[in-house]
Amino acid sequence: MKLTIDEALTRGGTGTFQWRLLGIFGLVWAADAMQVIAVGFAAPSVAVTFGVERVTALQIGTVFFLGMFLGAFVFGRVADRIGRKWVLVGTVAMDAIFGLASVMAGDFTWLLILRFLTGVAVGGTLPVDYAMMAEFLPPKNRGRWLVWLEGFWAVGTIVVALTAWAAASFGAAAPWRWIFLVAALPALIGFGLRFWIPESPMYLVRKGRQIEARTVIDRVLRTNGAAPLPADAHLISTPVPEGAARSILDAPLRRTTIGVLAVWFLVSLSYYGVFVWVPGQLATEGFGFVRGYGFLVILALAQIPGYALAAWGVEALGRKPTLTGFLILSAAGCGLFAVATGPVLVATALIVMSFALLGTWGALYALTPELYPTHLRGTGMGTAGAMARLGGILAPSLLAVVFARGFGLAIGSFAVLLLLAALALLLVRVETRDRAIG
Repeated sequence: MKLTIDEALTRGGTGTFQWRLLGIFGLVWAADAMQVIAVGFAAPSVAVTFGVERVTALQIGTVFFLGMFLGAFVFGRVADRIGRKWVLVGTVAMDAIFGLASVMAGDFTWLLILRFLTGVAVGGTLPVDYAMMAEFLPPKNRGRWLVWLEGFWAVGTIVVALTAWAAASFGAAAPWRWIFLVAALPALIGFGLRFWIPESPMYLVRKGRQIEARTVIDRVLRTNGAAPLPADAHLISTPVPEGAARSILDAPLRRTTIGVLAVWFLVSLSYYGVFVWVPGQLATEGFGFVRGYGFLVILALAQIPGYALAAWGVEALGRKPTLTGFLILSAAGCGLFAVATGPVLVATALIVMSFALLGTWGALYALTPELYPTHLRGTGMGTAGAMARLGGILAPSLLAVVFARGFGLAIGSFAVLLLLAALALLLVRVETRDRAIG
């Protein structure tokens, strides 16, 4: 009896094994979110500690995203060649070590170096996490579960906002040290838990490691309360057809890759443009009564229903319609901010932006790993992650010029970028809901 990995996983459905996997991946996903979002929350106090301008302090974001760009580009390809598990263990160890070392940085140069190295680790963790989670989920439930994993980003954002609020309330001398400490702790815990995760069975089958793949599948089935595979079962992967793409830019995938990478870049430029600058603005000057860390926590909480709606939409409506809807809603939020004439409209616009941008990420992360076959999935996710980090690299420095001309104008420009992303999505002609990914 021949079974694909998707067919074998369908026998066990989604159960205890996937919940444990979600908890472990989610913990580190929240940690990675904290490391990323920490840039905007930490920059004002970094500027005070080291006596530099806030724009200079935001270089911690530039070097961090540069590291993420490198990590996403390299580790996604490494995972396709040597396997997912040990890349996951190595990158989360780096995340914890360099994240904790950042707390003790004695001068600005060392802080930049350590944030770059932390970025390399986080950039490698994110795409491999997603590719591996996708490869342990049956097609019927994959989209919803991938959005749930992305939802841990909101948890990390809330924790960072609360940490920054607490540090400011208690008059901490250097709040950024507390922020970076709290951001590193989940990765430290997640490092040990990562050893529980087996290698991806799809990767094992691709490499001809039939016995190991079968052992992993039987473990998933037993953990979910299902019978192990029949004795005569032989696991197979969907064969790579003659003439199929050997690169994500080969003819069969080129159009899709260009479209999805454009979406990743434009969404990340908008997202990081908002969430690198808004925390510092709200914590200091604000917009009338819309100011302070309390409102930042409200913005973080607004992300949760965004993920919930995305989780419903990707299964009920499909990946592409859900993503398109959230892109348009995100653009509307940015546009509303640009024309807002009072604090109430400003507050409404910021909440809509937070809700919709994170729903956008949820749908985008659900779609992307399903666009690529197993032998290119790590590469595809890694390249998409690299494009997102390129947006992050450009956001703090490039957008400083735009923000100098007016905060509303800058946020309004993101509306245009997000509408361009919706147009770029038209290049992706594939709807992946319920589709096998072997």
